[in-house]
Amino acid sequence: MNFKKNFLVSLFFLAFTSFSIFGQSVKITPKMVTYTRPKVISSFKKNFTITYPIVSGISPILAKKIEASISYKKVMLLDIEDEINNSDWLQEAEYQVGYNRRGVLNIYLSFTGIGAYEQYHGKNVVVDLKTGKRVTAKDVFTKLDGLVSKIKNIQKEEIAESIKEIKEQKDFGDVNTEDLFRYVDFKKIHLEDFSVGENGISFQYDYGFPRIYMMIEPGNNYFLSWKEIKPYIKRGGLLQKFIR
Repeated sequence: MNFKKNFLVSLFFLAFTSFSIFGQSVKITPKMVTYTRPKVISSFKKNFTITYPIVSGISPILAKKIEASISYKKVMLLDIEDEINNSDWLQEAEYQVGYNRRGVLNIYLSFTGIGAYEQYHGKNVVVDLKTGKRVTAKDVFTKLDGLVSKIKNIQKEEIAESIKEIKEQKDFGDVNTEDLFRYVDFKKIHLEDFSVGENGISFQYDYGFPRIYMMIEPGNNYFLSWKEIKPYIKRGGLLQKFIR
């Protein structure tokens, strides 16, 4: 009787583990924490908030690994103690879950701060739910130089269209677009900031326009459908399951 009971428990544990890890998704719960700075010049900078993604629905050990992979400290180099005691820039940090299926977790981490003016920074993180580790471009893509060239062509088309639109605008018609786009160049390092979606992959790129020209900055995402990116998906990698 005990053997039968133990056997059924083992089957249940195996089924649960297979579903949670190999199957599919995890539970992400927001935990908002407000921190207080002991010494500040401006009263509105006395507090800042961090919304942490808390992982559950899998083993505690794996959950902690995933939380470490998507932490603000590791991904965004955010030092909470320094913000409390030595800085008054950060206003809030938060996250958005972009994809959480088929053993893949995609989270977008961001924070907003105020210095001379308000600034915003964000970055995508893709995690293998089987290992709890963040995956890099070389983990999931191949022929990286070719992939960069393909995205650069998309970028060139976007720049050409943006220049045309800028020159047609009354308020920005006299902007020197050559200077504005002079240093724009999608490189291999930019492949690291990618996101996974149901229909394909997006690569994020920051044009870095001056604040006064933010209104005319092009969109910062280059999308490739699964069909388009299929030649660049690494066989045996986390994303192979998405292509046919």
